Amino acid sequence: GVGILLTGAFHEDGLADVCDGFGGGWTAERILTIMKDSRVGTYGVVGLALVLATKVAVLQSAGGTVPVLLLVAHPLSRLVALSFLHTHAYARPAAPDSKAQSVAKPLPLRELLLAATWGLLPLLALAAWQRQPGYLLVLLPLAGLQIGLGRWFRRWLGGYTGDCLGAAQQLAEVLIYLLLTARFA
Repeated sequence: GVGILLTGAFHEDGLADVCDGFGGGWTAERILTIMKDSRVGTYGVVGLALVLATKVAVLQSAGGTVPVLLLVAHPLSRLVALSFLHTHAYARPAAPDSKAQSVAKPLPLRELLLAATWGLLPLLALAAWQRQPGYLLVLLPLAGLQIGLGRWFRRWLGGYTGDCLGAAQQLAEVLIYLLLTARFA
């Protein structure tokens, strides 16, 4: 709810566009064309509904741990998305006046490390506060998600787009909720 209001559903829009593009296109050109279309199609609606329903179900079952989950998942999931700017190439040339200009250029390691500091801090604090270093194991599936999505985007598109980053963030957020809720249980 609040995250959607604060970001203008920016990441959710990316997820829907990726679902539409990969659901309806079989070539890089077609996938990119579909993803650029401002209309949301069936695949986008279904993908977004599944992710939002999963978030609601997991957070409803989390009880009093919801604030902790939100504080950990929001920055950490954005770090997963941001990491693509360091590890992968942008899929299409960005025009000088493009909205994608800021995500089309490689992220220097120093900036990634700074972002990682802030993205990991809530998880590290949770692990220390609960004296549960096992919480850090959430990083392994997140790394797998980043690597898997990166390979998929590279194979089909030659790299990532802004929509791919939104999809990566949303999927990482859901994965964090699922993994940490399982750890709390």
